Amino acid sequence: MLPYVYRITKYDPADRNAHGHYTGDQEPVSDHGPVEAAYLAAVAAFARDSEVDLLEIREPQVAGFVNFELEAPVDGYGLAGLFPSGLADYHDGARVPVAVGLELVRAMLRGNGAWCRLEAPGRFFVHVGYDQYVYMGSTVPCERAMAGVFVERLDASPYEPEPEPGEQRPADDDFWAAVDLRIPRDGALLLEERPVGNLSRWHRLTRDGIGQVRAGLAPRACLTVWPGLSADLDAVRRAFPEYGLVELVWQDQAGRITSRIGDEEQYGDLAALLTGARAAAVLPLSTDERCPLFTAVLPDDDGVLRARWRTDPAPSDLRWRLLKDFRPGQIRTGTVTSIQNFGVFVDLGGIDGMINVAELSWGHYDHPGQIVRVGQQVTVEVLDVDMPRERMSLSLKALQEDPWQGFQQSHRSGQVVSGEVTKLVPFGYFVRVSREIEGLVHEKDPADVRVGDEVRVTIVEIDPARRRVALSREAPA
Repeated sequence: MLPYVYRITKYDPADRNAHGHYTGDQEPVSDHGPVEAAYLAAVAAFARDSEVDLLEIREPQVAGFVNFELEAPVDGYGLAGLFPSGLADYHDGARVPVAVGLELVRAMLRGNGAWCRLEAPGRFFVHVGYDQYVYMGSTVPCERAMAGVFVERLDASPYEPEPEPGEQRPADDDFWAAVDLRIPRDGALLLEERPVGNLSRWHRLTRDGIGQVRAGLAPRACLTVWPGLSADLDAVRRAFPEYGLVELVWQDQAGRITSRIGDEEQYGDLAALLTGARAAAVLPLSTDERCPLFTAVLPDDDGVLRARWRTDPAPSDLRWRLLKDFRPGQIRTGTVTSIQNFGVFVDLGGIDGMINVAELSWGHYDHPGQIVRVGQQVTVEVLDVDMPRERMSLSLKALQEDPWQGFQQSHRSGQVVSGEVTKLVPFGYFVRVSREIEGLVHEKDPADVRVGDEVRVTIVEIDPARRRVALSREAPA
């Protein structure tokens, strides 16, 4: 929040009623003449007073399916000639001279179709609101009279960006690895790139082509990954709902992917676009009905996510928010939710991790249900976090004392010990030689031994690396 914020208008404050509404005869559109020039002169003067030469474009938009401006947007959204590469240079974070910033303000005053915030971070901003209200902020006072407009001091701009709850997923290496894992072996996914509000570009994502697509994306673009387009065009036609806004996305025979938005009154026109299409999909625009696979925002080249865009998170993104706070070596407490032959699943506050059977206990057991039960609270160590696969490996025994350390210190080869027979196998039988360690007696078809028998055995060899103890029923010489 900058200390000096002003509202710049052509409306005389004396012509406001008790509720602050303007009652004069000024029209809420640009005159494309001297009043518009007065606005631009005021912005230029404020920028000079603030010693600003460059402005950053933030949260750029263009006119979409619904337009709230009083004037109709124009072709090119008023951006023609402002950027060397056209819309490719009109993106969040792009830095432009004040002269270009003034032309952007002009386009916004005229309702040409482009809108953005203009900022010199920490020093200056320009926000163009509806009905010819302009808001500017600075670190220095700019209170001199401006010909043709009125300057009023405010506490804050109503267009000040407000931080949204939740953490935005960045389109980092883990994100792209997760996307790659979801691409069908012989198929494709659909990527929606939104470099500017209300403007989408579409890409077909294949395993061979994902790197090329990634390299060509606009800086700080919002990304949404959808299931691939369907070649069953009859099924696509049947996918139109009874009513509501939808977006039809289709690929023509040349491979170009295009989209168009319409409601129930345009469904017929949209369906006609499928004639000759290679593949297509009908995507709902309602947040409650949209089911993308992933969403993310591109970070800057240094890996920092500076864009303030927020996407509506997919279920995978919500799991990412939970999983990203886990690190190998952390100690966490959770609740056992499921017991399977291969391991145990533990809920760690909305995200599950798995304890493999080898990580449940140092001791021998036949089934994980002998170690834990469903609903039991357990404390575990995080062994590994696989972000692309959304998996987390846990260990219960990592927090228990390794019994082999004590066994090595208290036992030696040739020592005679007593233990209980725990299991018979074709090549011998196992004997519990300590509370959590069992050794093997190699003896073919031991007819005189039963599970549960107490026997005396000789330690032949202790192999701590392989965690094995070889035993014999022969007494030492």
